Amino acid sequence: MQLNVPPDLETLINKRLSTGSYTNAEDVLRRALEAQDAEETWTDEERRAVSAHIEEGYLQAERGELIDGAQARQEIQAMKDDWRQSRQ
Repeated sequence: MQLNVPPDLETLINKRLSTGSYTNAEDVLRRALEAQDAEETWTDEERRAVSAHIEEGYLQAERGELIDGAQARQEIQAMKDDWRQSRQ
């Protein structure tokens, strides 16, 4: 299949490629489509929960309740470790 990509979409694809997280344009498109498929399977309740978390994050930022990147990475790693341990 050949696709004609408009310049604005090509710019977005190239921007994603420049992050180093993608190997080629096909990878960018594949991940975008897979993410869209995953989102389409969300229930209304899941969508509301995500929106509520995002809103709370904005409110925390407005109150100045931010943490630095190192602390965020530590907290995320701890959550991952706890999750892995619970799965064993």
